[in-house]
Amino acid sequence: MSSSLTCAGMLWTLLSLLCAAASCTGFFMPYWLLGSQLDKPVSFGVFRRCTYPVRQEGQLQSVVMVEQCGRYASFLGIPSLAWKICSVVTGVGCGLLLLVALTALMGCCVSELISRTVGRVAGGIQFVGGKHCHQVHYYKHISISCFNCIFNI
Repeated sequence: MSSSLTCAGMLWTLLSLLCAAASCTGFFMPYWLLGSQLDKPVSFGVFRRCTYPVRQEGQLQSVVMVEQCGRYASFLGIPSLAWKICSVVTGVGCGLLLLVALTALMGCCVSELISRTVGRVAGGIQFVGGKHCHQVHYYKHISISCFNCIFNI
């Protein structure tokens, strides 16, 4: 098994895999925002949440805290437009990062897979994927100021 990568390419592959894994793990974890509501610790991410309020049926003003983690039932169930945009942008960014990392990993095993041009294109794709994931930081800080608005309490 010969490689089409130099030592720098091998390091790039390792770092690409680590960054893609960290980005995807962060995307799926519900610990983006931490806080408390109704004296219970709450946390949520773009499409998962832990310890969230639910209105009791039949009683308009009664709210009960569900102490478990869960996803929103559908994409439309995500309560904020900013979080919906964040979910799509981050998902696309993570997908691009995974695509480049797995291609680089295959380049470690297959000779002549990664040429200079393919390496440059992969670097460009990785840049775009990283920029998509970086946009999350912006949307995250917008939504921190609207923590209670998202829960509609």
